[in-house]
Amino acid sequence: MTITDDGALRDLYGTPSETAVNKQMSRLDGHCRSFIARSPFCVLGTSDANGRCDTSPKGDAPGFVQVLDDHTLLLPDRLGNNRLDSWQNVLANPQVAVIFFVPGVNETLRVNGKALLTTDEALLAPLAVRSRAPQSGLLVTVEEAFLHCAKALIRSDLWNPEKQIERKTLPSMGKMLSDQIEGLTTEEADQRTEKSLRERLY
Repeated sequence: MTITDDGALRDLYGTPSETAVNKQMSRLDGHCRSFIARSPFCVLGTSDANGRCDTSPKGDAPGFVQVLDDHTLLLPDRLGNNRLDSWQNVLANPQVAVIFFVPGVNETLRVNGKALLTTDEALLAPLAVRSRAPQSGLLVTVEEAFLHCAKALIRSDLWNPEKQIERKTLPSMGKMLSDQIEGLTTEEADQRTEKSLRERLY
C-alpha cells in the first residue's frame, strides 16, 4: 500500500502531541543560542527550483555558526570542492533547513528559514580562521526553530566510542574515487585528497 495523502498518513500515525507542536518557535531563544554555541557540526539542507534536494555537512570549532540576533544565523563557507551545490540551490530557492549536533548530546536542534548569500566583509571578518576569512557566508532568517528529541541518536548509539569502526574497514577515499572515476588511479586520488586536507582546510 502506498500513502498518497495527508489523511491516510494521519490515519496511520495519529496526531502529534501538544508538546511536539507547541515547541516550535519563530525565533532563537537562549536554549537555541546555547546549543548552537556548543555545536561543531551541522547538516544544511537545500533544494533547487525543481525540488531536487541536497544535504551538505558543515563543521568547524564549536560555535562556528554565528547567531547574529534572535532571527538570524550566519554560516561561514570554508574551502571545499567548489561544486557549490548548496549555494547554487539557495540562489534558485532560498528555503533551507539546518540540523545542529553537539557531541555527546542526543538531542538535536532544527532550524528552518530563508537564506541569502553574503560577501559582506564586516560580517565575515569575525569568522576568520588562521587569518583567513570565508569568501562568503549564508545568512539564514529563522522561520522555525525547535529541539528534536533524542530517540534517533539513542537508537544509533552515535556517540558511543565503542561503536566507532576502524577506518581501514572501508577503502581509502582515493580507492573509492578511482573505482568511480575512469582514468583516475588510487595513488593519484589519495595524493590529491591528502594534499587538499593538508592545505585547504581554511
